[in-house]
Amino acid sequence: MERIERLLAIEEIRNLRIKYAHLLDTNNARLLGELFTGDAICNAGRGQWEGRAAIVDGLSAAFAEYDRAGTGTYPFHHVITNHWVEFTGATTAEGRSYLVDLQTDPTQARWILLGTYADEYRFEGGVWLISRTRLDITWPSRSIGGGLPGDRLVLPTSAS
Repeated sequence: MERIERLLAIEEIRNLRIKYAHLLDTNNARLLGELFTGDAICNAGRGQWEGRAAIVDGLSAAFAEYDRAGTGTYPFHHVITNHWVEFTGATTAEGRSYLVDLQTDPTQARWILLGTYADEYRFEGGVWLISRTRLDITWPSRSIGGGLPGDRLVLPTSAS
């Protein structure tokens, strides 16, 4: 991959996580599902979901749990930062990014959690998509899989 192509691919991959945060926070489940491959696996600290439909259902349930005020949008803010991407092949990459998860309900504690996403990305149909993701939680209770992008990154595997 040429240097400029590499930079463009990294930027597209980084945008996946940013889009994920905005679409989750605004409760846009349909578009959120389009960020994942059809066979994606997601472990966001609430069990493991396999396939787009299961991932959308799981994330929608999490949204509903935090939307205690019934606003329909922004019961929380997912702040994504420090995104690191390493290519593992011509059409695959791995990455990590920090998550600061804040609650917007003024009657609740502001902090939800601190964590790090461990992601695998795949280039399909001319776009980069999330194929596997795991949320490593560092606070308030630790649940960390470990590894670094391109170096034994711990990702969820299929239960079947």
